[in-house]
Amino acid sequence: MSKLSPPQSKNIAGPNLIVDPKVARARLREIIAKRSFGRGEITLVSGRKSDFYFNLKPTMLDAEGGALLAQLTLRALAAEELDYIGGLEMGAVPIASAAAAISALTSSPVHAFFVRKTPKEHGAKLLVEGLTKDESLAGKRVAIIEDVTTTGGSALKAVETARDAGAEIALVFTMVDRQEGAAETFAAAGIKFEALFKAEEFLRG
Repeated sequence: MSKLSPPQSKNIAGPNLIVDPKVARARLREIIAKRSFGRGEITLVSGRKSDFYFNLKPTMLDAEGGALLAQLTLRALAAEELDYIGGLEMGAVPIASAAAAISALTSSPVHAFFVRKTPKEHGAKLLVEGLTKDESLAGKRVAIIEDVTTTGGSALKAVETARDAGAEIALVFTMVDRQEGAAETFAAAGIKFEALFKAEEFLRG
């Protein structure tokens, strides 16, 4: 089992990399507030109505935003001794990919995968993508990650699929918790749940 370690400044080149986690988190909050948070009535995946929204894709696909999300995700998960990180398409894909790539620059790389919402209709008809035919999640320690979590239903689908593949679920980790029931959902399921940010941090300005 590989042990995930926080990225070290000496291992990652780049003049704009923020090594101090407090500074990195503050800068990422600024980017999310600017690129991914907004006010206005919307309907969530759960069917609920809300007067605010998070669309993390403009942050995840931004050069600096994506790097900071990956860096802080790896740091937050460093103690979990993970083999893989992944989650439901499409929200988990950019985060998992970036974090896996950055982890390769450390002494303890962690690999990525994603779970399809429905199996492919052709080819191998896989639900879990990112593994070769000789690889498996069986016996692997896995974190399920998500961009924005509301009630936790989407992440639970990824948890169930990974478990069906034989994975040990260490926790569910989200970039932003909307604080609308996810913590209670995972507590009831006996699953550890952590968030990089909570909605209240953006709602209070």
